[in-house]
Order: sequence, then C-alpha cells, then structure tokens
Amino acid sequence: MLLWFVIGYWVISVAIGLYAAMRVHNTKDFAIAGRHLPFYMVTATVFATWFGSETVLGIPATFLKDGLRGVVADPFGSSMCLILVGLFFAAPLYRMNMLTIGDYYRRRYGRTVEVVTTIAIVISYLGWVGAQISALGLVFNVVSDGQISKLAGMWIGSITILVYTFFGGMWAVAVTDFIQMIVIAVGMLYIGNEVAGMAGGVSAVVAHATAAGKFEFWPAFDAKEVIAFAAAWMTMMFGSIPQQDVFQRVTSSRTERIAVWATVLGASLYFVFAFVPMFLAYSATLLEPQLVADLIDSDPQKILPSLILQKAPLFAQIMFFGALLSAIKSCASATLLAPSVTFTENILRPLMPDMNDRQLLKAMRSVTLIFTVLVTLYAMNSKDSIFQMVENAYQVTLVGAFVPLTAGLFWKRATNQGAIYSMFFGMAVWILLLAFGPADPFLPAQFAGLLAAVFGMLVGSLIPQFITTGLPPVHTHEALHAHHPAAASHHVGTPPHRH
Repeated sequence: MLLWFVIGYWVISVAIGLYAAMRVHNTKDFAIAGRHLPFYMVTATVFATWFGSETVLGIPATFLKDGLRGVVADPFGSSMCLILVGLFFAAPLYRMNMLTIGDYYRRRYGRTVEVVTTIAIVISYLGWVGAQISALGLVFNVVSDGQISKLAGMWIGSITILVYTFFGGMWAVAVTDFIQMIVIAVGMLYIGNEVAGMAGGVSAVVAHATAAGKFEFWPAFDAKEVIAFAAAWMTMMFGSIPQQDVFQRVTSSRTERIAVWATVLGASLYFVFAFVPMFLAYSATLLEPQLVADLIDSDPQKILPSLILQKAPLFAQIMFFGALLSAIKSCASATLLAPSVTFTENILRPLMPDMNDRQLLKAMRSVTLIFTVLVTLYAMNSKDSIFQMVENAYQVTLVGAFVPLTAGLFWKRATNQGAIYSMFFGMAVWILLLAFGPADPFLPAQFAGLLAAVFGMLVGSLIPQFITTGLPPVHTHEALHAHHPAAASHHVGTPPHRH
C-alpha cells in the first residue's frame, strides 16, 4: 500500500510539472519563470528548494551523533544565508535584470571572471544534487522493502524529476514547489504529533535530549574549536549566496519587494521546520533504542525512515514519506535546473553567439539532461553522507565566488584584477590544503581559502592594474550600466552588447 502511494504521488507530481510546462515559451520563462512569480510562490520555492533530503535525513542523523553543534552549517548557516540574501543582495541583483548569476560576474568584472565563477558554481552543484539523488535511492529502497535497489531507485528518481524539469524549467519547479511546501508542512506537523504522542510528549523528548547534551551549541573556549565552528557555519552561510538557485528565486519574483521579503520569509519557515525531523529522529532513542544502536555508526540516515515504518500507522507513514518525497523532489528539480541554465548562458552561449532564443532554450534542456546523468553517476559512486555532500558542495563557491560577488556590490574600489586574484588565491589555498594539508588542521581548508580570497581582492584591487579582462574596472552600479549601456535596457534572455 505504501509503495503504491509513493508511485501514485510521484506520477501526479510529474503530471503537475508537465502541466506547468505549458507556460514555457522562451528562455526567460524556462530560466526565471518570466519574472512573474507572486509572493506566496516565491516563498514556497525558497522554502521547498532548501528543505531537501539533508533536512529530513542528513541533519537528523548528524544531530543524533553530534548534537546541535554538529548542525551549525545547516539549518543555522543555510537559513542565515537566505536572510542575508533577502536583506542585502536581493534588491541590487533584482534591479540588474539578468538571467543568471554568471551574468553579474561578466558585467562587473569581464569574461574571465564569468567563466571561472560559472565553472565553480556548476561544480558545487554536484554535491547538492547528488545528495538528493542518493536520498531518492534510499527512499525507494526502504518503501519497497528492498525490492528496489538503492541504485535503481536513484535512476528512477532522477529520470522522473528530469522529465518535468526538462520541459517546464522554473515554471514547473515553482508550481510543484508550492504544492510540495504544503505537503511538507502538513506531513511534518502530523507525523511530529504522532511520534510525540508515542514518545510521551514533546517535553519528554526535549528533556531526554537536554540531559544527553544534545542542545549544547557553542564550542568550547578553544581557538581550534572556535575556528572549526566558524568555518562550518560560514561554509553554508556565505558559500550558498553566489548560487544560481538562490539568484533564480530572487529574479523570478514579480517585484523587487517580493524578491526581498519572500526570501526572508522562506528562510524563516525553513529554519523552524528543520527542527521537526531532528525531533522525530531523536524520538527514536526513546522508542527504539536498539534501532538507533544498530544504525548510528553504519547508516544513521536510515534511522528516521525505519522508525516510521516500524512504529507509525499506515496513514502516518504515507504522510511522512509524502513529505520526504516532496522535500527531495523540490530540492532536486531546482538544483538540476540552476547549473544547467548558468552553464548554457555563461559558457556555451558566448561560444555560439549566433544562437537564437529557440536554440538557446533547446541547449538549456540538453544540458539539463546531460547534467542529470552526470550527477546520478556521481551520487552512485560517492561515499559521503547526504549531509557531507551538501556541506562540501559550498566550499567551492565560498572560496571562489563569494568575495568577488560581495566586493563587487558593496566595495567601490573592487576591480577586475582584484576578482581574478581573489579567485586564484582562494581556490589555490583551498585545493593545496585539501591535497597536502594535515588530516586535522588548525585552520580548515575552506576558512583559509576564504581569507586568501579576501586578501587577493584587496591586493589585486589596490595595486595598479596589470591584468585586464576585456572590460575597464567599474566601481558602482551606475558606472556598471554606464560601461554597458545595453545592459540596463536589454530584455532578459537576449545577449547584452559586448565591448
């Protein structure tokens, strides 16, 4: 019965996504839903995109092992990222009327920076999308009682999500996200109430977790621990900001005000609801302590779904797995679309400048197909946990893209040369420490890479210009549009004038 529900829900979701695809007529519709999304839909797609497999499976597993301190990256860092985007980044980026975040780097710094940051952003999505595909394999394996292997489940999940993302783009993602947000919220609250009743109430679970030290958040007053804690927090908080999926939600909004406040509200809802799966998973220590003992070291991600299957009635199981599938599908579709759009727009399109809009749309869909296959293969061969795959994904953009984005928006003296130095120093230090650094370093690789990126931006921008990127340095948004008279007026989805 549960398996048939999963199949039925899956088919309905794909059908809704394909129905939404009827709104896609050009690249602007495919990439950013024509900039027509209302407040409630932007809020839903921000929430649903981030409420993925790591929230339902990865974060609770980490919380069981390491407590609240172990999940500082997500949900604390990730929700803070979205709040920062809403308050400081959404308005200036929305006004620039662009198709991708890569377009910003080209306008602000030139072609070289556009290419390097786009490649970094696309690579970073391997871990995030891989986590969703891995979770789909796990879900199909669990609900079929092993009849569907985890590998087969990965391919079933990735292919079906590809179907509506391929045709519907951002419109399909937004419409399905809205429905899936409702399913997630209702499902999580319902199953939370059911499990709380079985465990003796919310207070009993919280008291047990408190006594076990699971709510200890701040690190010990030790330099190494404090730096490691800050590095984990900043990886998601800052590394997630220069991401295409975040940018798409901002620029898909109908108005600038929607872009700002829908992002903040979606972040707040995500932070609150992220604690429900943690509560559910910890309840297993009271309800099924042997289950926790058996899986905590081998496969802690199975603890929560196994608890639901063993202890909850059928309807509660349906509600839980409906919410779980909604979380994974919404996150996976968004993270398949984002890198495909930015790779096509910022890497392929300049190589084929004569492409018309129809050809560009076809190219975006083709890249989406190729990326789906690649990321499924990556997920099949990855040994990392879901939580690790997501956290590691953002180290790339933290050291390679965050500083140029932030400096370009808020520091008037940032130059093309500074951006190149920042990317080179940040990624070089990060890669060298990962490859040759100690296993337990005093300064984590991504933290050192971020500091090197800041140093590179300062040095490169303040010394005389030795590197050019085909564009003169620009210092403000007004100067940016002055250097690119077509940039402020061209329609999104048509190539801006290149000097």
